[in-house]
Amino acid sequence: MLPPAAAASSVVATMNVGGPSRTILVTGISKGLGRALALEMAKRGHTVIGCSRSQEKLDSLQTELSSASSIQEIKHLLMKADVRSDINIAELAKAVIESKGLPDIIAVNNAGTINKNNRIWEVPAEEFDAVIDTNVKGIANVLRHFLPHMVEKKKGIIVNMSSGWGRSGAAQVAPYCASKWAIEGMTRSVAKELPDGMAIVALSPGVVNTDMLVSCFGNSASVYQTPETCCHHGKGYLEEGLEKSVSHFKGEES
Repeated sequence: MLPPAAAASSVVATMNVGGPSRTILVTGISKGLGRALALEMAKRGHTVIGCSRSQEKLDSLQTELSSASSIQEIKHLLMKADVRSDINIAELAKAVIESKGLPDIIAVNNAGTINKNNRIWEVPAEEFDAVIDTNVKGIANVLRHFLPHMVEKKKGIIVNMSSGWGRSGAAQVAPYCASKWAIEGMTRSVAKELPDGMAIVALSPGVVNTDMLVSCFGNSASVYQTPETCCHHGKGYLEEGLEKSVSHFKGEES
């Protein structure tokens, strides 16, 4: 099988402005990194597909995407769906494939959540379940319904949103850390199952000032970069994050 780093590198090379237009699926698209990434990709001439639980926020983003698109003929597709629901994601996959075909890139798991700061024995069971259901099962649901079609075509890349805490640990957020370690493990395992020409990588974007970070860091979150800054600087968030992931994979493959 083609090493994940090699396949990911080929995608990185074509994400810049002026490259071929790609179809990109983003879950958790209505706010934070998902929203900023969607707008940046639309500006670069790519077709954006996304889902979120908030129809109101999706409607607002749909208007912004149309205005931001560098290619006015492109029609973006946003749908209300909950990644925690296997049925929802099955319906999403069917609608996406029928109307837009297979996505070139699945930027999975912008849909994510974190527990309130607490020691593990003080985290309510339902709160722990919510983190695992969104961060881990949500990815599995998307992979379950999109990967069979992508594998058949032997093309595409999947980007699973991870974290530095998926490669280390931190007090007070054990459920979140556990979910990100699970994402790292699932990503490495699925990479061994994909055919030549495909890749799956776990992307650790660094610390970004999102609503989720505020829920964990409080006012201290304001010292970190915003999602918009993260996406606009240099080559941009997705490419730079992919390159970091590529380097990480290369270290493991050597």
